[in-house]
Amino acid sequence: MAIRSEVKEKYEVGRSEYMWAKKSMPVLNRLTHRFVSKRCLENFNLGICLHITKETSVLLMALKDAGAEVNLCPANPLSIQEPIKSFLIKNGIKIFSKKDDNLLDFYSNMEGVLDTRPHIITDDGGELHKRALYRKYNTMGGTEETTSGVNRLKAWCKEGLLMYPIIAVNRSRTKYLFDNKYGTGQSTIEGILKTTGILLSSKRIVVCGYGWVGRGVARCAIGMGAKVTITEVSPLRALEAFFDGFEVKPLDEVISNADIFITCTGQVNVIGQDQIEKIKDGAILCNAGHFDVEIDINYLNSIDQNHFSPRMNVECYRVGENKKKIYLLAKGRVINLVGAEGNSPEVMSISFANQFLSIVYLSQFHEKLNNKIYKTPKKIERKIILTALDSFGLKIDSLTPQQNHYFKT
Repeated sequence: MAIRSEVKEKYEVGRSEYMWAKKSMPVLNRLTHRFVSKRCLENFNLGICLHITKETSVLLMALKDAGAEVNLCPANPLSIQEPIKSFLIKNGIKIFSKKDDNLLDFYSNMEGVLDTRPHIITDDGGELHKRALYRKYNTMGGTEETTSGVNRLKAWCKEGLLMYPIIAVNRSRTKYLFDNKYGTGQSTIEGILKTTGILLSSKRIVVCGYGWVGRGVARCAIGMGAKVTITEVSPLRALEAFFDGFEVKPLDEVISNADIFITCTGQVNVIGQDQIEKIKDGAILCNAGHFDVEIDINYLNSIDQNHFSPRMNVECYRVGENKKKIYLLAKGRVINLVGAEGNSPEVMSISFANQFLSIVYLSQFHEKLNNKIYKTPKKIERKIILTALDSFGLKIDSLTPQQNHYFKT
């Protein structure tokens, strides 16, 4: 009886969280209504690898209500919101995941999704696409949510490995301009604060990478009184960071006196052995990129096999002869999802509108597409932009006939 009561309580919490997110996702709700009422995804089997959050649940329920069979696995084993998982299962969405999954389970869950032979694959990071490329059944198409995933897909496309068309949702302006910059920017800082409880004001923070995520993180950090330095390998982005008012320096010049390091690059070993040995006592390391490769966790584990956890999602490593303490957050995984709740529903409403409409587009036009990477169709982007303006109560001007004529002359 106690177990049944606990399951029911989880479901009710998950349902409340779903309803809370849904009311703040007007763009997605408005754009999906017509497709849901027509059951336009009837008889389509979807394989989905996304973070299991309240915002994701709104997308998944819309896909299910549109007639799709939805098979889900988590994009990160540490970012699963258990009440949401309980709510989704009870509503007919098959989830390949169990509590306390290890890394092997994480990949096994993806294989479970692929065993259902999905017609369309939606991924967050490229891992599910990677495994699907080794399968020989006929997938109609796919979508990709992240910068890291799109970069991997581009490499596979150059090698001629893609076996179905993929819409790179992350390359949509209505995705990266809002989700990556405003959403991840805010939720990364929120994850750090929730995990550590520290005061951000006056802290010296190094943001590694000034892409859309790095821009958002730096903007939020400086807004809370932190002293922010940007490190970059791109001359153009470095110049942009400088004109945005940030200090720009090589990582090795700031490694020994910064308080917090936030990696936002998508690259491997941004903070490696050489940097770790120079970091000051008490420094905090965290990652806002999709994969846990930006900080050399293997090196940290090798030099302190007895590291300990002073609080949830914080690991303390003792480094060097002086046993200086370095704190790693969220095991080097995405801090905004492990340490906090991920991006806000308002932002994800726009991102997931891209996902939903791209899935519908693939279901209708996959036979006309080649096995390559596509941007979100312009008609879809424009529809999302106009719906977002209306949802937020925004009105803009229009060109006069004279002004239209001026542009054409």
